[in-house]
Amino acid sequence: MEFPEEVLAHIFSYLSVKERDSASAVCRRWSQSMSHPRVWRYTEIRCETGEQEDPALQHFSSLLPLVRHLKITVSSLSDPANRSAALSVLRLATSGPLRTLTLSCSGGVPLFYSGHDLEEGLEAALTAAPEHVGGAFLSHLDLRGVPFTLSQSLVRVLARQSPNLRSLLVNNQTLVCKVEPEAVVEVLGLCPLLNTLGLFYTSLSQKVVDELLLPQRCPLLAMELYCERFAKYIPPLEDSVWAGLKHRHPGLKVSLILDHTLPMDHFSSVLQPSVPLQHLELLTFTDLVQQTHLVTQSYSHALETIILQTTSSPELDSALHSLAAACSLLREVHCYCVVSCDVIRAFKDCCPLLWRYTLKTRKEPHPWRCTVIK
Repeated sequence: MEFPEEVLAHIFSYLSVKERDSASAVCRRWSQSMSHPRVWRYTEIRCETGEQEDPALQHFSSLLPLVRHLKITVSSLSDPANRSAALSVLRLATSGPLRTLTLSCSGGVPLFYSGHDLEEGLEAALTAAPEHVGGAFLSHLDLRGVPFTLSQSLVRVLARQSPNLRSLLVNNQTLVCKVEPEAVVEVLGLCPLLNTLGLFYTSLSQKVVDELLLPQRCPLLAMELYCERFAKYIPPLEDSVWAGLKHRHPGLKVSLILDHTLPMDHFSSVLQPSVPLQHLELLTFTDLVQQTHLVTQSYSHALETIILQTTSSPELDSALHSLAAACSLLREVHCYCVVSCDVIRAFKDCCPLLWRYTLKTRKEPHPWRCTVIK
């Protein structure tokens, strides 16, 4: 009972909303401390009860405008009650100066249009009545965890209503990308502070690159690109383009995911030598020996994480051994096929920064667990 309110608030900030509701019923002092802004600064809300009016959320509805960094996870997306609860949270949280928002969903999506009311609700929350703050203070938006196709309209609204955006991640790995390069150019023009961008590879074009090369733009720090089957229909960015981007933005780090739907003969056109590649995922279950050698030759100076879904072979073991010897900055290696003991030894001996890996010498039940080096 002698704890200062600030200390109580710091402790309560680690609790889930349901646990905060229980703690607030312990005594009057705890209940009063629960309204301290520090409790709500970082908040994750899970909409999973199947009830449109979750008692805990109802209890704290007046405090949600205090949230500055919000993550909403919707379980069982097909349940309209969970989606409705998420929409209520969105409306309340965006009535305050919300800084960051992460929206994700868990569970299967039985119909391709399930969840689009969340997208419409987000757009409505950001364009709320003048007495609300909306997206004016929003600096980080992460939609990578939503399983439905994001509309071009939403991306444009986000840019218009949130000019202070520094991070926009819309590379959510759905089957179709509707965000065309023209919309990305508009986003870059409306959000001059944007320094982190997550897109489908098909959302890139020379016009997007030209906008990124403008001398008045702030430094671009990170770019995440998801490459799927439709990437084969667009001309890839040439090596000279990546060299220009790297020169204009020397701190740029790129993450690439090459999906199994992208034909193998397009991998090399995406993996240009001048890409400042930090994170790479090659998600296919075919032979990747040639691509592993390509990675070793081009990205040994920058690569920190590599994930491979491929097939076992002595040639792959040799390629991985060379990768370990060349890429001393590697922090994570995850290879989802059986490898030799020598491969594991090579990564542990040659990569001093390595802290986590998935390298198995025999098949194990799914899912394979990674090894953490302490």
